[in-house]
Amino acid sequence: MYLAGWNDGSTGPLLPRIQKVYGLNFTIVSLIFVFACVGFLSGAFANLYLNGRFGFGKVIVLGLACQVIAYAIEAGGLPFPAFVLGYAINGFGMALQYAQSNGYVASLKDNPEVKMGILHAVYGAGALSSPLVATQFAQLPHWSFHYLCSLGIAFVNTVLLIVVFGLKTQDECLAQIGQPAGENGTSEKSQFNQILRLREVHLLAFFILIYVGVEVTVGGWMVTYVIDVRGGGPSSGYISSGFFGGLMIGRVGLLWVNKKVGERRVLFIYSILAIGLELVVWLVPSLIGGAVAVSIIGIFLGPMYPIAMNHTVRILPEWLVTGSIGWIAGFGQAGSALLPFLTGAISSKTGIKSLQPFLISMMAFMTVLWALVPRTARKA
Repeated sequence: MYLAGWNDGSTGPLLPRIQKVYGLNFTIVSLIFVFACVGFLSGAFANLYLNGRFGFGKVIVLGLACQVIAYAIEAGGLPFPAFVLGYAINGFGMALQYAQSNGYVASLKDNPEVKMGILHAVYGAGALSSPLVATQFAQLPHWSFHYLCSLGIAFVNTVLLIVVFGLKTQDECLAQIGQPAGENGTSEKSQFNQILRLREVHLLAFFILIYVGVEVTVGGWMVTYVIDVRGGGPSSGYISSGFFGGLMIGRVGLLWVNKKVGERRVLFIYSILAIGLELVVWLVPSLIGGAVAVSIIGIFLGPMYPIAMNHTVRILPEWLVTGSIGWIAGFGQAGSALLPFLTGAISSKTGIKSLQPFLISMMAFMTVLWALVPRTARKA
């Protein structure tokens, strides 16, 4: 998850440099998000098959192997068609990792809410640290060498996962920590068909898609917005770090609030506060004030992903939880490509000033989707 955060946090500071190096407008540079989206969706579908055939340990390592290949391509600063192909391969690998890591943590019985919060806080840590590095590389002649850092992290991560989990299935890994395998369903239909027939799964998948899209759009395009609209300098990339730092803090620091208020109810509160702060960024012409507001938005957006995953465990049959979370996480990750691409396409027509109203509308839509998700498990 650290590498996933590192990857998402890198895009914002590098985006203006990518535009300049390749001579691209907002629409064409946004093709990196389109190719990533294709990779995410392909990985989400592939995971449903690969998980049943090969199991947790092998699939998550396969995802990392894809990222190693992708970063090797991107580090070369190759022509733009090859560069965006790296994003597609990376998206495929990330979808597999999101699916497997979220499914594994969701299956743990002891304090799963805290563990899910910590898992996604580590994502925030990666997204916090990568803009600090990417902002420096964006100002250097060999800007693409940033991806060598990503390649090194991916390689180390691959070795660690092989050592820790040993390419074992999820049930074998759980047995090693003394947790028995979960229940098995009695339906003769395949798990794939059962998952795709559940309305709850699709509502949660689209909620996560919009949420992740908002998160990555803020972390990515906000830097361009600050430079073009607020007159920020080269160090504006650090605003992305502030946002993802807030994300990390919110996922751990607000755990007690989630428990006290109730996870379903508190998400509505966080959404309203985030929309209010986004209005501040839009309407108040202050560079410093906007940067602070973006960081606080990160705090309120942070807990939403873990809350959605925890709610999935509560409302779905136990034997479908791992596969469902894998689909929700993999499909939802496509939002990290889809919404940034739409932002670029709209900005090419109306300018980057359209970013704020677009984000506010997506946050409102996300809140409506959450209201449609059932409160409790469906009765048998």
